[in-house]
Amino acid sequence: MKLIFAGTPEFAGVALRRLSQARHTISLALTQPDRAAGRGMKLQASPVKLFALEHGVPVCQPRGLRLDGRFAADAQAAGDAIHAAGADVMVVAAYGLILPQWVLDAMRERAHGARLGLGCLNIHASLLPRWRGAAPIHRAIEAGDARTGVCIMQMDAGLDTGDVLLQADLPILHRGPHADTTGSLHDRLAELGADLIVRALNLAELGQLTAQPQALDGVSYADKIHKAQACVDWSRSAEQIARSVRAFDPAPGAWTTCGGDILKIWGAQVDPAHATHGQTPGTVLAADGVGIMVACGDGALVLQILQRAGGKRLPVADFLRGLPIGVGARLGEGTAKA
Repeated sequence: MKLIFAGTPEFAGVALRRLSQARHTISLALTQPDRAAGRGMKLQASPVKLFALEHGVPVCQPRGLRLDGRFAADAQAAGDAIHAAGADVMVVAAYGLILPQWVLDAMRERAHGARLGLGCLNIHASLLPRWRGAAPIHRAIEAGDARTGVCIMQMDAGLDTGDVLLQADLPILHRGPHADTTGSLHDRLAELGADLIVRALNLAELGQLTAQPQALDGVSYADKIHKAQACVDWSRSAEQIARSVRAFDPAPGAWTTCGGDILKIWGAQVDPAHATHGQTPGTVLAADGVGIMVACGDGALVLQILQRAGGKRLPVADFLRGLPIGVGARLGEGTAKA
């Protein structure tokens, strides 16, 4: 099948590689413009662009897709590239730009003349209508969902409101040494999404792919993650904070303050023995090589992996050698900002 692929990060790169391995023809890759990253803030190409260049796939990087917007010239150039690609379907995965109506119409018009009539398909990392929006993986962990998954959705003008063509689910691990972070769950969902889009296209070629409208109840929205949201609110329960620590790993990283220093928290577990402590939330109850126990609004949290600004992630025993934190210290006070 002849495809246009629209995506940017590694989640999309996994699907693009799998589609290429399945011998689909990628006639055009749409991806975000190169971004400055790393300590040197050098421009870096997205995983999708890197794959496309390596495999001789034409690349288009519009700064915007609105024909009446600030980057109208970019949008027009993208339109020309989309029409020239002559693709049967556009596959979208974590692209980072909303597809305006003209893109949907362009692919729909192409679909009317094509054998399969698929239009634009989105690989979405949730079980729709649960977690429509920008950050479904983060929000599923943060909310304590038992399961999540991937939907292959036929795109329409709404925000992740299109019909679901195929879906698969998997458990979210909330306990033990292998509890999911957004990073680990992202990797599992990326593989699942890649498998699912290949399967969906295979079923479409066999005429066995059917659309199912999303349920009207159970709708929730996964808002984009902002750094300020990763600041730990110690008045919340230890369980909620522990989930947030995992939800914000690897980015933006849950953080708090201690004497004006910013501390990022990368590993933490609920302490079942201190469900009741009688201390102000944020108060350090114990601090040793095993962990820093902090009073929460409900229960206590043991911090196990920490990082100072400009430093490395460290086990708590190593961290305390560089920044001693004693019993009675208060976390979350001060005016430092991440």
